[in-house]
Amino acid sequence: MDHQDSRSAANGAAEVGLLSGKQKANMVEGDERKENRVNLKKELGLMEGVSIIIGVIIGSGIFISPKGVLLSAGSVGLSLVIWFLCGILSALGAICYAELGTAIPKSGGDYTYIREAFGPLFAFLYLWVASVVFVPCTNAIGALTFSSYILQPFYSHCVPPDNAVRLLAAVVICFLTFLNCYNVKWTTKLQDGFMFFKIVALLFIIVTGAVFLGMGKSEHFHDPFQGSVTDPGRIALAFYSGIFSYTGWNYLNFVTEEMKNPYVNLPRAIWVSMPVITTIYLLANVGYFVLLSPYEMLSSSAVAVV
Repeated sequence: MDHQDSRSAANGAAEVGLLSGKQKANMVEGDERKENRVNLKKELGLMEGVSIIIGVIIGSGIFISPKGVLLSAGSVGLSLVIWFLCGILSALGAICYAELGTAIPKSGGDYTYIREAFGPLFAFLYLWVASVVFVPCTNAIGALTFSSYILQPFYSHCVPPDNAVRLLAAVVICFLTFLNCYNVKWTTKLQDGFMFFKIVALLFIIVTGAVFLGMGKSEHFHDPFQGSVTDPGRIALAFYSGIFSYTGWNYLNFVTEEMKNPYVNLPRAIWVSMPVITTIYLLANVGYFVLLSPYEMLSSSAVAVV
């Protein structure tokens, strides 16, 4: 009896040893897979994150939305208040996304979060809609804005023809598509150049407005809230036009895996960039209202070249 018990114990010990050996082998194999897995390099710090947010947000919106905000708000003062509140709302959205980015530190942004929450089907549907609807519409708006500003000097006494604007916008989209397919470095250089000119244009508007304001040109601010609307529908439209200019506050979450210490740098980048953008937008609108009357702003589709 004792001999059988000792044999059973020996067999059990051998089985346990065999299982533990398999488990160890699986653990070693798993570690090797982790080591051999392709990972994104963490090369983006705080300043790179701030640059991404500012570079993505500051676009065509600030050059076309002031007209829409003023048209819906009805007054200079209410327009400036709405621009400020749009900045606050965008900052709150960005902070919520920072929470998501630190809770799910993966690149991909909206696609990754939808996949984690609702599964691959809904994530695929979102990606499909974004590729077919969201991104093409955004590119079309940017191209149309660019075309309007390019053609406006040639039609100083009237609005550029719609067909001319659309044709030039189509040419621009085709050219940029070709450039993206042909050479990514050229695309990056062109994007950096456009970013530089956008910042220069906004700084020129802000500085010029400050100079004229210092010279006493402040007649458009004497009664800033005259004509303000109270209709909720029109106020909502004003917010819609303003929020469009802040589009892009969630783009840093698309490269979370490439950030150094995203738990610290992701929220900090948002806290730095969003107040800067809101300040730039407010000062740019003040510059618009110093240099132009509300009637002049509403009469042109290209506010910055009036």
